[in-house]
Amino acid sequence: MGSELGEMASRELISVLEHDPELGQGLAPERLLDARRQTRAAIMDVVSDLPTAWPAEVRSGLGLLVLDGLLLRRVGVDGRFGAELLGRGEVLRPWQIEDTGNSISPTSGWRVLQGAQIALLDLDFTRRIAPYPEIHAQLLARAIRRSRYLALSLAIMHHPKVETRLHMLLWHLADRWGRVHPDGVHLPVKLTHVILSELVGARRPTVSAALGAIERDGRVSRNGSGWILHGSPPGGMGELLAPDAPTANEPHS
Repeated sequence: MGSELGEMASRELISVLEHDPELGQGLAPERLLDARRQTRAAIMDVVSDLPTAWPAEVRSGLGLLVLDGLLLRRVGVDGRFGAELLGRGEVLRPWQIEDTGNSISPTSGWRVLQGAQIALLDLDFTRRIAPYPEIHAQLLARAIRRSRYLALSLAIMHHPKVETRLHMLLWHLADRWGRVHPDGVHLPVKLTHVILSELVGARRPTVSAALGAIERDGRVSRNGSGWILHGSPPGGMGELLAPDAPTANEPHS
């Protein structure tokens, strides 16, 4: 393992299956105990940026599994940026580059928004779980789920009203990381207006105005850890066909 990565990764191995039991769905009880032993992996704590260099034994494995925390992936083309949020249970391969030979060459980067703990599903890990296709199936399901999250995000971005884009986005994030409380659904995710603008495809001043509007009408409020969503999620046909709001309407950026 590379020296930089070796300093960040724990020498103690943890059972990925114990930290993420959903990966064991489909395993018969008599196979589960051994599977927990075979899914030991090194972990690393990341508080700022992901490493830029990864050793071959990590790159040749399945990837990185987020055990905790929140990361942001940004992709830019000609000065405009889009973004996606990734958290617990997501599988990452930050060294994988798909734009070689493409007509459009995007820029991309990663940021850690909340201190992340990541398991290294390296080549040795990949070999050890070969007898457990159920785990491979769960990891593949995570990749498909991520693609569907992105498709939903694109659908949200096509809505003409930025207020509704933001409201839908916050509910979409609450489905992933929210917790129900008596006063609403708490979403413990702190996002700047710049990040929100990249998530909904609008300019930052428009996002600031739209946030003010949905706060004033009581759809959302803020607390020390993030957001509180009140009432019901949007998505009814009446709202989807509503005319554009003059203070929060903007072509897609």
